[in-house]
Amino acid sequence: MTFQKKSPAFIAVCCSLLGCHSSFSQTAPAAASAALMPLVAADSPTPNPVWKRSGLPDNKAPLSSFEAISLNGDTVLALRTQASYGVLTHAWQGPTPQSLSWRWRLEQPLAAADIKTKAGDDAALKVCVMLDQPLADIPFLQRSVLALARSVSGQNLPSATLCYLWDSRYPAGTRGPNPYSARVRYIVLNGLESAVGQWVSQRRHVAEDFALLFGQESVALPPVIAVAVGADSDNTQGSSLGYVAQLRWLP
Repeated sequence: MTFQKKSPAFIAVCCSLLGCHSSFSQTAPAAASAALMPLVAADSPTPNPVWKRSGLPDNKAPLSSFEAISLNGDTVLALRTQASYGVLTHAWQGPTPQSLSWRWRLEQPLAAADIKTKAGDDAALKVCVMLDQPLADIPFLQRSVLALARSVSGQNLPSATLCYLWDSRYPAGTRGPNPYSARVRYIVLNGLESAVGQWVSQRRHVAEDFALLFGQESVALPPVIAVAVGADSDNTQGSSLGYVAQLRWLP
């Protein structure tokens, strides 16, 4: 498929994957922060307002649910899907700390999801880091699609997105490009070998993971412009439930 033949639906999907959110305007993002704020605010059933909720362009699928709940005495973020799509995005500016850390727990997986195919491209739990990769480092065709998505959305979309997944089909360590856009690449941290209903702690060295997935394009880690969490089941029309807590930068 050539660049000229990209359909509006294709651009809408790429736009959602790359982060078409109000916090990525052409001007400096008002929501950007020098610190990563907690996912949930104290004594509130809703996510921290710094984390901006968004879905697919033109409401092509219902929004996934993000709710602050008490679980075993801790306040955590519950992510629920039902044939839905949703992302919470925290704009970021400033030096990137060495590591990103969080705890997560999968309660109800997506049995039909297959992250290597467009038809199965759903995730019950994902944590993503969005970066401002130099355009000169990006292959021409991908750079052209990104330019079109930016033009259509009117937003300065991230040029690279690194996503960490909890997946129920593939084993931990599986990695590759998103089937819709190679500007989004993933690593499965917990896979088919991971039991549901149990908390797992993660700590990732962002520069090392960027080098693993994008190192053939860029030698150095580009500036981070946002961190996101999400859950979607719009492709497989399934339902899922997971939890995320204590998402933070570490030195």
